[in-house]
Amino acid sequence: MISRYARQNLAWVDLESPTREEADSLGEEFGLHPIVINELMARSEREKADIYENAIYLILHFPIKNRSTGHIEETEIDFVLMRNAIVTTHYELIDPLHDFARLFETDGYLRNGQIGDHAGFIFFAQMRELYKHTHFLLESVEREIRHMEKEVFNGNENDMVTRLSNTNRALIDIRSSMRFHKEVIKSFSNACARLYGPEFVYYAGLIESDHTNIERSLEENRQMLQDLRRTNDSLLSTKTNESIRRLTVFNVIMLPLSFISWVFAMHSDLLAIHEPWQLTSVFGTMALVALVSVLYFRSKKWL
Repeated sequence: MISRYARQNLAWVDLESPTREEADSLGEEFGLHPIVINELMARSEREKADIYENAIYLILHFPIKNRSTGHIEETEIDFVLMRNAIVTTHYELIDPLHDFARLFETDGYLRNGQIGDHAGFIFFAQMRELYKHTHFLLESVEREIRHMEKEVFNGNENDMVTRLSNTNRALIDIRSSMRFHKEVIKSFSNACARLYGPEFVYYAGLIESDHTNIERSLEENRQMLQDLRRTNDSLLSTKTNESIRRLTVFNVIMLPLSFISWVFAMHSDLLAIHEPWQLTSVFGTMALVALVSVLYFRSKKWL
């Protein structure tokens, strides 16, 4: 599916799961290299920045929250940057690009003065919108971490393990999606001066700065999560040790009582109980042994 947007003398063409006919038609329209056309047809596992005579071709992956599952997934976006046009390709609906399209259609960026005289400014605005979405995901993770920080001492250590794992998964997904951005953006910064002029290097630097802020936020959240995990593991270990200690004390108390019961359960005339006072004596001895054991363990603060 092809969506076209135009403002002033600039064009943005957005492709979602393009067909061969759509990719070939764009190649003819903009004079794209055949390698670029082939790349647009399929997903790529690696990110890169390639420079052609009339274009810069970027492959970047972004963390996007799946609406149906709620999980953060790695999503590929291809950018073909030309002097007065930009082509974006993706293989599923991407909310940040959809939001950008609505602003672009309503001249939101034009009114804010964010679109300059070449397509590099469209790319700059798109990257800021995509990184803003990533910041939103990180803020959601940080809110969850802050919430868990308040609840970690409420005695729900077992439930907290699951929540910590899910939050850590979200951070891993975000970090994994953006693991090669730094190298690709740096390559783009080195190449954009030739296509858009040296003054655009400043805007490329702003994109790098946005990525650096995301990396810093990722690291801060990762460290906070690690501290919370260590704290929760310590509390869980203490709780487990306490339960084991109480079970051990209970078994130690029951051991002599079980031994007495076993002795009198033996078939022997010497151990036969014929009178009520004899039964009372046995029960009294067992109660006394249990009481002494409990008092002893309480004195040791084991109970």
